[in-house]
Amino acid sequence: MTVKTVVIAAREIALAERFADALASAEHRAIVVTKYEALVEQLVDTSNRIDLVILDLQLGTCRGPSLVQSIKRFEHFPPVLIFSSSVTSNNEARQLADLGVVGYVNEQCPAQQILPMLAPHLSPDSFNRRSSPRVSLDIPVSYAVGDSLSTATTLNLSKGGIAIRAMTSFELSSKARIRLRLPGTKREIEADARVVWTDQRVGMGLQFERVDAADQVAIDGFLDRQFDSATA
Repeated sequence: MTVKTVVIAAREIALAERFADALASAEHRAIVVTKYEALVEQLVDTSNRIDLVILDLQLGTCRGPSLVQSIKRFEHFPPVLIFSSSVTSNNEARQLADLGVVGYVNEQCPAQQILPMLAPHLSPDSFNRRSSPRVSLDIPVSYAVGDSLSTATTLNLSKGGIAIRAMTSFELSSKARIRLRLPGTKREIEADARVVWTDQRVGMGLQFERVDAADQVAIDGFLDRQFDSATA
């Protein structure tokens, strides 16, 4: 595993340290900053390679998209994730997309979901980072890998894949058949998927490879409703 350096920039030290502890448990290097000036200091240090910034948009006097714009001017501008509750409007979300923000994280998610949520951004070679944003989701899921049939609970869901909390992990690129029921529906969703990351402490990530068209429409609609309600 390649060790990544992640700057967690948040007003609340407890929030930043919770994410830092999760990253440290996977042997990544986490740098906590609670002031805009400290964030700038990390970004301008050419000896300090930053792989990812997780940013609270209310960190300094320069806030919202203007905060992202202010740090984008630095020569080494790392990928930026945003703490979702710090976004105040749909207009801000559109501006952030134009500025190249790679996604959003739910700061209220359970500690065990932090690493799976960050995995696509920490290991872009094993998971397509440009895929759609993820929604934290805790529902039952069954999956079959070879002759092994198991049940687990989901960690998060996107239009292109799913992360699950599983006691057993499988080799990367293992083929899986998964089945789940989305909240508020009676429809059973089935998909052929491939294992794209594993972590014995949290579970594994599965990328969809074949999904029935009607099932994909159901997934897309469910996620769109979740995103709309989050930014309303």
